[in-house]
Amino acid sequence: MLNKVPEITLLFWLVKMMSTTVGETGADLLSGTLGWGLPVTSAAVTALLIVALIAQFRAKSYEPAKYWVVVLLISVAGTLVSDMLVDLAGVPLTVTTAVFAALLAIVFFAWWSQERTLSIHTINTRKREAFYWAAILVTFALGTSGGDLLGEALGFGYELSALVFLSAVLFIAFAHFALRLNAVFAFWAAYVLTRPLGASFGDLLSQPISAGGLGMGTVPVSIAFTVCIVAAIAWFVYEQRRAATGRHREMEVSVA
Repeated sequence: MLNKVPEITLLFWLVKMMSTTVGETGADLLSGTLGWGLPVTSAAVTALLIVALIAQFRAKSYEPAKYWVVVLLISVAGTLVSDMLVDLAGVPLTVTTAVFAALLAIVFFAWWSQERTLSIHTINTRKREAFYWAAILVTFALGTSGGDLLGEALGFGYELSALVFLSAVLFIAFAHFALRLNAVFAFWAAYVLTRPLGASFGDLLSQPISAGGLGMGTVPVSIAFTVCIVAAIAWFVYEQRRAATGRHREMEVSVA
């Protein structure tokens, strides 16, 4: 197989953050605004995620639509996992944050033990792809619990929480490009932190003014960011096809 993960560019991070925002507002939309409740919403999203993962695993290379649909659904699923534990089971956010952090460490340890690399540039076997998506799911759940812990349990609020996480992401970027921080560590650290950053931003936009948000509502915010994600995926598909056409023409010229 060819590598199943897209090139890490600024647009990648923007789409990832928008996916985390939709994951937060989408989960609230389905379970709260539409009245589905957490159990029904979790079951529906899990079923869709399984179908999307099957399509993703069957692909032989990176296909933008399949890849980003999985990311979007995993974002919602990670949010629901955290919410189920906190809201239904009554587990404190401090505990869920610690448990998900430990679980992520276990996934990384198992991945490294089996493959001797955590690089996302060589996701070219079934086993590596399975480890990759397991890590992604846990990062979304960890980011949800960590973001809620800071914004709600510790009383930072949505705006200050977003600023804190944005500062942390920018510091990691600076450390990587200016101080030569290890690329693999920088990627995964940023991946974890962009989850609560996107969620805090989504909550800031969608939650009522009385709760510290701007009161835009989950429906408009979810729709707006979903439209942006679809547009970005269309651009990824266009760029991929244009690059393939260019390579094909180069081959024709070289043969001629």
